[in-house]
Formats: sequence, structure tokens, C-alpha cells
Amino acid sequence: MNPIEFAIVGGGWRAEFFLRIARELPERFQVTGVVVRDEQKGRLLEEKWGIPTFRTVQLMLVSMSPSFVVVSVPRSVAPAIIRQMADRGMPVLSETPPAPDIDGLIELYKLVQQGAKLQVAEQYQFQPLHAARIAIASSGKLGQIAHAHVSVAHDYHGISLMRKLLGIHYQHAVITAQSFQSMLTDGPGRGGLPGEEKLKQSKHTIAVFNFQGKTGVYDFCGDQYRSWIRSNHLLVRGERGEINNDQLVYLEDYLTPIHIQLRRLNAGENGNLEGYYLKGIMAGSEWVYQNPFLPARLNDDEIAGATCLERMYQYVNGGPSFYSLAEAAQDHYLALMMDQAVTSGESIATTLPLWSE
Repeated sequence: MNPIEFAIVGGGWRAEFFLRIARELPERFQVTGVVVRDEQKGRLLEEKWGIPTFRTVQLMLVSMSPSFVVVSVPRSVAPAIIRQMADRGMPVLSETPPAPDIDGLIELYKLVQQGAKLQVAEQYQFQPLHAARIAIASSGKLGQIAHAHVSVAHDYHGISLMRKLLGIHYQHAVITAQSFQSMLTDGPGRGGLPGEEKLKQSKHTIAVFNFQGKTGVYDFCGDQYRSWIRSNHLLVRGERGEINNDQLVYLEDYLTPIHIQLRRLNAGENGNLEGYYLKGIMAGSEWVYQNPFLPARLNDDEIAGATCLERMYQYVNGGPSFYSLAEAAQDHYLALMMDQAVTSGESIATTLPLWSE
């Protein structure tokens, strides 16, 4: 099989995730070109990654015909670029969120209604541990899921995981939310390690989503992604069991509780010479996640990004949607409503937007 060819619009921090994936998996992915407006930045990307760059979308599309284009630019400019691609019949895998506000999401949804091929690279559902948890929650092993407490990702990312774990689509929700400020010792950032010890204000938001009988709790401190002293946690509860971080408890029958740890299996540890990569995640004797990109040395987020790329190629070639504009719009809409609940101090009842059709 020839590698999947895709182009990228944008040359920022997120775009480099896709470039690293292609570098680690050249037999499966190939970046045909990158669009960056700044000529100097373009030259630096060409030197670092060995790929052609273009100053405009038009020049890139005249020069090559990728299977699809990854749009990895700020949300304020993404809709205009997505529309350019739609006008040329080019499928788009957009970074999250694809638009800044509800009006922008509605305009993009109209493009989809007119036939534009558009998916969104919401990668958290495909990160190995989250994918394993979602698989267990949807397997029936825990019975009907009633509660998910998600403290692993911000805004639409966390809400997307919440919906997946609860089995929620576009149901009405009543949202209550609060934010708190506290002091935190600064930690690593996108630019690397901290240069000195200093305190900063850290924002912590807790929101409760009541989805007509199912409850989701969003709980996130903005520094959790990289902080050494702020941990992630996740709890999923059903009528026959629960997942608590990496612990799975369920009833085999009404007298037999089963306790299992979700175990991460890596090659390259304790004298293993197979390489260094994630094999998968097991619950007892059952594989609940197997890495489809062996033996590439990818971190969890890169594995998830590679999954988005592969599923996008399948979608472009007649396969199923994996994270539609409608889903992305719903998660961003719920995040915006959560912010409104924080600001107003009142409960917010959601409606059914256009894309819920």
C-alpha cells in the first residue's frame, strides 16, 4: 500500500505533531507540502523536515493533489481556509475547534450540508488509555453508564470524552459551573522547562452537566497538561461496575465482584529488545486497546493523531465518519455554554442547534 498523502495548512506547534507522525511512519504517511505565509518560517520548515512549503493555499493546490488537507491554524482564521478547500472539492481534517463561535460553526455545517467532506481531529478519544476506557464503557460490562467525572483535558476535549463515556449525542443538558483561582508553582510549558521558581495564578473550573438522567462532571485546572504536581483523574460509573483511573471493578454475577488493573504493555522494558513502543493495554487477559502503529516510537498523542489521519483517509474513500463537524460543533457549543454558566453564576439550559439534525 502506498503511503497516505496529505498536506498541511499551518506551521505551528500542533502542525508539527503531524510532521513527526509522518517522519516516524514514512511507509504509512507522507506530507506533500505545508502552507505557511511567512517565507523565513517556510525555509526553516523545509530545512528541518525536508518538505516543500507554499505561501498560499492556491499555490499548494496547483502544485499537488493530496488525499486531504490538515487545517492547523487558529480558530479565528480556520473557517475561511476550510471554505477555500470546500470550494475546490478538497477534503479537510480540521484542528479543534474548527470555528470560534456558534455562528461560525453553523456556517461550516452549511458547507457540510452542501457536500463538503470535513472531519475534525479530536484526538483525545483515540489516546490509548482513553480509547481503552471508552471501549470498556461501551461494551456493556459496566451496565448502563450513568456518571462520568472527567479531569484530563480542557473545554471541548474534556467534554468530548465525557460524551463518549456516557454515550451522549445531542441531548439537552442543564449546566452549572464555577471557577476558582489558586496559586501554583510554575512548571514546564510548550517552550520547555521553567527557567526559575515562581508562583502564578491557576484557574480551576468545575461544571456539572445533567443530560436527562446521566451526569457528567467536568473538572480541570488549566495547568494539568504539563504540571508535575497536578494529576489527571477519571471516573466512570455504571450500574454493574466502574472505572476509576486505571482500576476496573465490575460484577461477574451479583455475588462475584471482579477487580482488574488496566495494564500498559510496552516493548523495550526490563531487557526486552523488540524496540521501544506501546504494544497496548490489557484488562486481565483481554486486550482493550492494541496499538495499530507498531513499531513506531510515538507518544500517546501522536498515536491518536495518526489514528485521525488513517481514519480520515478511510472517510475520504467512502468509509464512516469518525468525528464529524456536528460532533465537534456540539462539544464546542457545550464548552461555550459552560463558560457562560461560569460567568453568569446561573444554570444554563442548552438547546438543540442546527447540527443536531
